[in-house]
Amino acid sequence: METTVYPREPQVLKELRDATAKDPRCRAMMATAPDAGQFVALLLKLTGAKKTIELGVFTGYSLLLTALTIPQDGKITAIDTNHEFYEIGLPVIRKAGIGHKIEFIESEALPVLDELLKKEANEGSYDFAYVDADKLNYWNYHERLMKLVKVGGIIAYDNTLWGGSVAADSATVGHKGGAVTQSTIQFNKSIAADPRVDISLAPLGDGITVCRRIY
Repeated sequence: METTVYPREPQVLKELRDATAKDPRCRAMMATAPDAGQFVALLLKLTGAKKTIELGVFTGYSLLLTALTIPQDGKITAIDTNHEFYEIGLPVIRKAGIGHKIEFIESEALPVLDELLKKEANEGSYDFAYVDADKLNYWNYHERLMKLVKVGGIIAYDNTLWGGSVAADSATVGHKGGAVTQSTIQFNKSIAADPRVDISLAPLGDGITVCRRIY
């Protein structure tokens, strides 16, 4: 982290990370880890992504890094149920001068995805999707994003290691051995068996699974 991540982290991202850590309402661990963020930014550049969608915003670390990375005329549809957390990072986002790229929607993600899919023009129109929302719904998000993201596009799922609990035996899982752990285990198995995507799980942050849509 000290050698390859923090020295290359843009100043505005550091400021947003600091603002999140200092706010007593926040659990900073909920934010995208800087090393995972660096990886996402690289994926965005490699794919030339321009139109993206993000499920789960929190204070906006991953949203800001996406907005910094995509072109000036790029667009991000950002969905989260909590605008209060988003407002913590909003001053930094405005300072960065990339607010025009962002459409923030305060809502549960599934209704918004279903609404988007009512318009045929939205199918296959997104280059990139980033998911860091309700873990119990990851597969439901996947099925919808597979229609919204173009063939050759990328879907990245954060927290797919869930603190390592997905690989731990039941005696050592502890408080994370509940519904989210079991759901994440099942999601990992399902995504691994999905013939529609190429996949790779990177052990960055809390684990990030990257899918490339094949068809």
